[in-house]
Amino acid sequence: MLTVYPDYYPLFRCAAGACRHTCCAGWEIDIDEQTLETYRRLAGPLAARMKAALVPDPEPHFRLTPEARCPFLREDNLCELIRTGGEDLLCQICWDHPLFRSFFPGRTEIGLGLCCEAAGALILMRKEPVALLSEGSEEPESKDAAALLILRDRLIAAAQDRSRPLEDRMDRVLALADAVLPARSMAEWARIFLALERLEDSWTDTLQALARRGDQVDIKLFCHYMEERETEYEQLLVYFLYRHVPKALEDGDPAGKAAFAVLSVRLLFRLGALEYEARGDFTPADQIDLARRYSAEIEYSEENMDALFDRLWEDQWTD
Repeated sequence: MLTVYPDYYPLFRCAAGACRHTCCAGWEIDIDEQTLETYRRLAGPLAARMKAALVPDPEPHFRLTPEARCPFLREDNLCELIRTGGEDLLCQICWDHPLFRSFFPGRTEIGLGLCCEAAGALILMRKEPVALLSEGSEEPESKDAAALLILRDRLIAAAQDRSRPLEDRMDRVLALADAVLPARSMAEWARIFLALERLEDSWTDTLQALARRGDQVDIKLFCHYMEERETEYEQLLVYFLYRHVPKALEDGDPAGKAAFAVLSVRLLFRLGALEYEARGDFTPADQIDLARRYSAEIEYSEENMDALFDRLWEDQWTD
């Protein structure tokens, strides 16, 4: 089996207590069956705490505190389970995060999700084009998988063609994937995103600002401001292509996945322009946080992703 990963993946380190947006709060934390058995065999004071924290039905998960924090998340944002019993006490979702996986017949691909600020910094702040590395022996792929991987390689190559302006690269990605991204106004896109499930009120505020001002913001001024940081949007585009194009192996819609990647970058660019207009500044930290929020609200909601992919699928046939 071949394992594929971006070249920045081995450099990832959790920020632990220094993380400003801990992954141990604001999410339902599901517990896999193997870890559940480990928890049931605990003894002593930790066993009593675990019994009080566990909700067995309908799917085993931790009962969050009134502040929506994991019951084992300490005030210093360190994990009591790790401090008490080591990482072997982590459930699978906590062990994996922010890792994601894509599965092909002959390979497994792994990557880091943008909803983690440490991963976002690693991805967005690099200046060099991302390369995909591999380990293990390559096994024969199915015809469909091989064709999809060839297409994605071409899409990533187009995204990384620094002889072209970024907008040209995104248009090239759409053309190569035979994808349609309708010329909706940003206000229209904002309303589409506002119809999705939302986690935080701040995200609602952000989308409402996009609906009000997204079509009037001075894009040329923001382009000039970001001229030396265009690589941040290249890295975003490559990330979305790497992560989401493999899903076309299940639904047969690579065009929709390419359209989602381009839409995501264009929307994040416009949101960055709005922040710059409002404050006269848009720092790398702002970029990382904006990408984190987008990823948490969109990529980490199966319902939201399904709704967007359905809309983009329809666009391929109706525009």
